[in-house]
Parts: sequence; structure tokens; C-alpha cells
Amino acid sequence: MRLNDLDERIVHALAEDARRSYADIGAVIGLSAPAVKRRVDRLRAEGAITGFTVRVDPAALGWETEGFIEIYCSRNTSPEAIRRGLARYPEIASASTVTGEADAIVQVFAADMRHFEQVLERIAGEPYVERTKSVLVLSPLLRRYAAGPPDGSDPERSEAAAPR
Repeated sequence: MRLNDLDERIVHALAEDARRSYADIGAVIGLSAPAVKRRVDRLRAEGAITGFTVRVDPAALGWETEGFIEIYCSRNTSPEAIRRGLARYPEIASASTVTGEADAIVQVFAADMRHFEQVLERIAGEPYVERTKSVLVLSPLLRRYAAGPPDGSDPERSEAAAPR
């Protein structure tokens, strides 16, 4: 499904603040609150909007250390096998298969360096993992939570990373 311009603008408004009222969104994009609600209901029913959530600063939960781990797997390891293996780790915020030498990359949040090292060791010990390569984040520079700026607006106004 491809979103039309109005639907895309609604999605961007909700991505910015999912608690925003339909009236507020409607005022910005030129629709009535009931029209916005109908569109949101339709987008949910069609699967374009999969849910509403809250974004929490990981540091507020005691997760002060962030890093990325490249995973190099043994031959014939399926993406599903990697996903199943990594799903057990609450420290993993995201995991994706990638192009290049690595088979997958995972974003990890940990309480401190020792905790990150323990997670890295556990991942490296998975039976399908041949080796890993990791990097630690010093300062997040930019984080976006939507698919991009609506209606060609200035990307500099998009959400930047929260201070740590």
C-alpha cells in the first residue's frame, strides 16, 4: 500500500507525537478531526499503521552504553535462525541482515561497558556465530523515528537525538 499525501502527513504527525489529537493534526493538514480519525482507522485496518508506542531514553532505564555488533555467521545460517537466536536478548534494540561481509548487525543497549562485554560474549557464543566485530557509540548525532520529512519540509527540523 502506498500512502497518499494527506495520509503521509497524518503518519508523520503521529510519528512526531502519537498523543497528538485528531483536531490538532487536522488543523495542521487542513482536515476535520473526524476525517483524520477515519483516515487513521483506515490506515490501522490496512496495516500501514501497526501500532502506537512511547519512546524512552535508554539512559532513563539505566542503559547508558550503546553499541553495534556485526555478526558473521557460519554458512547456510538463515535470517530466521539469526532472528530466533537474537530474540532472547533484551539488550538488543534492533537487528537486521545487511550487505557486505557481515551477515547481520545488531544495536545493543547495556548498563555499562562490562554489561556490553557480557552481551557481546553471549552473542559470540551462539552456535551459528563464527565471529563478531563491535563498535561503541560515543554520541548519537541524529535519530529519526519516521520515514522522512513530510511534504519536502526541511530535514533539519526532524527529530534529533536526545541529549545523553
